[in-house]
Amino acid sequence: MGRVLAIDYGQKRVGIAVTDILQITANGLTTVPVAQIFDFLTNYFATEPVDTVVIGLPKQMNNQLSDSMRFITPFVNGFKKHFPDTPMVMYDERFTSMLAHQAMIDGGLKKKERQNKALVDQISATILLQSYLESKR
Repeated sequence: MGRVLAIDYGQKRVGIAVTDILQITANGLTTVPVAQIFDFLTNYFATEPVDTVVIGLPKQMNNQLSDSMRFITPFVNGFKKHFPDTPMVMYDERFTSMLAHQAMIDGGLKKKERQNKALVDQISATILLQSYLESKR
């Protein structure tokens, strides 16, 4: 059994989270600059078995796709081209950034630490992945 990897794709950074090998828990892995994402994934896939990649699907409150989809679509197309044999699903990412900020507050992080956008992206990917896992149970 391989891991499930989640991607919170942004204009500048990509938050990444993965499950344990038994696909029970989601853990933040890292944040990668957009320009390096395919190199990162190539290296990661070469060293870790991954069963599925979950990519955040940005939706508005009315269930319509958000404007940020214009940045994600080229990434999804590139992903399919680079990794045609890797199963990929898109999963609703509404509220992940808001929940990430709340998790940071609840965790006692100081305001300066909560402004770390890379950390927010990584936590958002973790929340996305945990939500996906819960939906599969």
